[in-house]
Amino acid sequence: MSFKVPNNLHYTVSHEWVERRDEVIRVGITDFAQDELGDIVFVELPEQGAAFKEGEEIGVIESIKAVSDIYAPVSGEIVTVNETVLNEPEYINDEPYQRGWMIEMVADDDLEHLLTPTEYRG
Repeated sequence: MSFKVPNNLHYTVSHEWVERRDEVIRVGITDFAQDELGDIVFVELPEQGAAFKEGEEIGVIESIKAVSDIYAPVSGEIVTVNETVLNEPEYINDEPYQRGWMIEMVADDDLEHLLTPTEYRG
């Protein structure tokens, strides 16, 4: 089975995607990750204003098959939480790169250390 890996995003080894949007980055989980989890039924995300270091747990996703942690792809502060996925977590399965995004952060770090689309596919 092939999974969508958009060429305009950065990726982590723990299957988060990152999109630079001017001064903030948008974060979600990849198409592969949502497929592995199965039907997502609950999402717990951090509060706006919370600060995290790269690699720290920032949330939890629960599906009918498993519970999985979400990790900060870079250090920074949460500036927006996607309230839509808190109320309708199925968007993560249906549109992981569009309405299924989870948080926006002001990043303290650059994104150069994250995986390119080619590296993530590899």
